[in-house]
Amino acid sequence: MMEAASKEVLNVSRDHNSYKKLLKGLIVQSLLRLKEPAVLLRCRKDDHHLVESVLESAKEEYAQKLQVHPPEIIVDHHIYLPPGPGHHNAHGPSCSGGVVVASRDGKIVCENTLDARLDVVFRKKLPEIRKQLVSQVAA
Repeated sequence: MMEAASKEVLNVSRDHNSYKKLLKGLIVQSLLRLKEPAVLLRCRKDDHHLVESVLESAKEEYAQKLQVHPPEIIVDHHIYLPPGPGHHNAHGPSCSGGVVVASRDGKIVCENTLDARLDVVFRKKLPEIRKQLVSQVAA
C-alpha cells in the first residue's frame, strides 16, 4: 500500500505547473513553522529552477501572513536532496520532491518533502488500515 502511494506521489512532481504551486506552499508552510529571519533551503537538483522561480512570492506570502519582513532564504547549491526513485538508484536514498528548510544554525529543521508527508499520513492512518485488514481477513 505504501509502495503504491509512493509511486503516485512521484507523479506529483511531473506536472510542473501544479508542482510549482505545491513547492511554493511547502516553502511558505516551512517558513511559518520555523519563524526564522534567515533559513537554509535544500531541494532536489531537478527542482532547483522551480524552487528559485517561486522563492520571492513565497517570501512575500510569508511576510504578509505574519506582518514581518521577508526572510532571507539561502538555497544550498552544494548539497541537494537525493533524486527521485528510479532504476539507477533503486536501492539508494531517494526523494520524490519537496523541500527541507532549516534555521541557519541547523538546530531547527522542517522536513517538508513529499516522502516525509506521505510517511506522516501513513502513520496516522495505520490503525485504520490495520482495522480494515483485520476485518477483511475475518470475513
